[in-house]
Amino acid sequence: MQILELPKSASFRSQSLLVVLTLLCLLPFSNKAFHIDDTLFVWTAQQIAHHPLDPYGFNLNWYRTPGPMSRETKNPPLAAYYGAAAGRLAGWSEWSLHLAFLLPAVVLILGTYQLARRFTEYPLVAAAATLLTPGVLVSSTSVMCDTMMAALWVVATILWIDGLGIDGLGIDGLDKKKPGLLLASAFLIAAAALTKYFGAALIPLLVAYSLARRRRFENWAWYFLIPVLGLAGYELWTKALYGHGMFTDASHYAAIARRGARTSSLAKGLVDLSFAGGCALSALTFAPFLWSRKQRLTVAVVGLIAGFSISLGWVSLGAALSPRDFHERWAMVCLQLAVCTAAGIFVLALAAADVWKRRDPGGLFLFLWVWGTFIFAGFLNWTNNARSVLPLIPAVGILLARRIEGTRLSASGLRMKLAIPLIVSGVLSFWIAWADADMANSARRTAGLVASLCAAEKGDSSATVWFEGHWGFQYYMQSLGGRPVDLEHLDFRPGDFLVIPENGVTLFDVRSKFVASQKIIESRMPSGIATMQGKLGAGFYSSDWGPLPFAVGPVPAERYILLRFGPEISDSR
Repeated sequence: MQILELPKSASFRSQSLLVVLTLLCLLPFSNKAFHIDDTLFVWTAQQIAHHPLDPYGFNLNWYRTPGPMSRETKNPPLAAYYGAAAGRLAGWSEWSLHLAFLLPAVVLILGTYQLARRFTEYPLVAAAATLLTPGVLVSSTSVMCDTMMAALWVVATILWIDGLGIDGLGIDGLDKKKPGLLLASAFLIAAAALTKYFGAALIPLLVAYSLARRRRFENWAWYFLIPVLGLAGYELWTKALYGHGMFTDASHYAAIARRGARTSSLAKGLVDLSFAGGCALSALTFAPFLWSRKQRLTVAVVGLIAGFSISLGWVSLGAALSPRDFHERWAMVCLQLAVCTAAGIFVLALAAADVWKRRDPGGLFLFLWVWGTFIFAGFLNWTNNARSVLPLIPAVGILLARRIEGTRLSASGLRMKLAIPLIVSGVLSFWIAWADADMANSARRTAGLVASLCAAEKGDSSATVWFEGHWGFQYYMQSLGGRPVDLEHLDFRPGDFLVIPENGVTLFDVRSKFVASQKIIESRMPSGIATMQGKLGAGFYSSDWGPLPFAVGPVPAERYILLRFGPEISDSR
């Protein structure tokens, strides 16, 4: 595998452009409110800052009653350790943590560029096509583990490919493998797996690639013991600390959730295509340049059939979701499902066509990378979501660049032809990221408004402000003195307040006839696109909300019900 030799000045300009572009895309979200599972990562980082050898040694109420964090979280702690370092150095504000998490995003994009140089003549296109997607942009505006894991994955892959050396023996009769690079790669694979468990999938992927390159097992295979032993050590460590191994606990949770969802394999596959295509949007915007009219028409027809099948209920989505959730907008959902499913087909087709045409280790590697991630996200994970699809996006960017090499785009006018699909994908992706930030910020604003209203109404009384719902709303409500409802020990008293978000997770009707007053608080969502809105079929962070990673249309306002209990409240449910 040869590195594409570019002039140093051209390579420097390309990488500088990518850094600037990444910062331009992400800096506007530096004050984005903590959102979805950001809350868990921030609290874990704060725990680590005080107890570095006990990352999950605290309790929280995340579902229905307080419990140990070691049972609630399903992610390893390395990203939280990084957040703890940032928090100790610069504080725990949204600004400081988001700016710290810009670094993994920059590493991911520069790493994709460097990796693409080993596969294609157009590494800049590959990196830009990776950055300018909803999956990367939205995920990189969080303080969760996903972008960091993807960055470690890409850098570990670069080191491993270079560490394998040439195929066979050199001129001097010595094997050209580089043990130092293989060792560094092995430690980064372990780091990726301890950032997000899916990072361990890099082990079988690189084993397959190494066998294709070297034709046999050699000493390089021993290096994979490092990440394997790292995960085993983590499992034993957490079992000693918390009474259960957290890697196996996450696996059991995913298995139980899949069984409970009762979703057919066909439905899983179609939703998986929707998420893969929507999150890797550049595969769709490049399609008119890379596929024939007949191929595009065939994929469009398949997409329409899939869209109708899901939106009309012909293919059941299982226990978590039904077309009734978005029946008022079924036509729009159908159309968008058709587009996203078609994009997903193009994603898989890029990998399949490349490995069939080139029949080289690189093509096999990219094929297994894309298809393996696709299978995990749709059929092995507890739910489909953009965070699970994210790891395949750099591979899609590289595959797009490889396909460009053999098309008419290599002729005159190349820059303009490449710029159009990148600009379209980038604008749409930034719009989606902006809508996601708007939703996150609405929870922060509402928490502040609720605290002000309740403080004005309760005066000098000792009334408690209770709330349902979690995610970022919980973070801000608790920071302002609110208490999450404990369904095992309801303790509402006369004069207490209860705020309930309509669009949230873990919601239960605990109201009673002793409600003295009720107010509706609305936060308008004028963006015209949504990432988490069941009425539009959008479920970026979980397909339990909808079969689309995002949805265009009039976005309902985020509504919150603020109740105050009267003098006859009791503890009965």
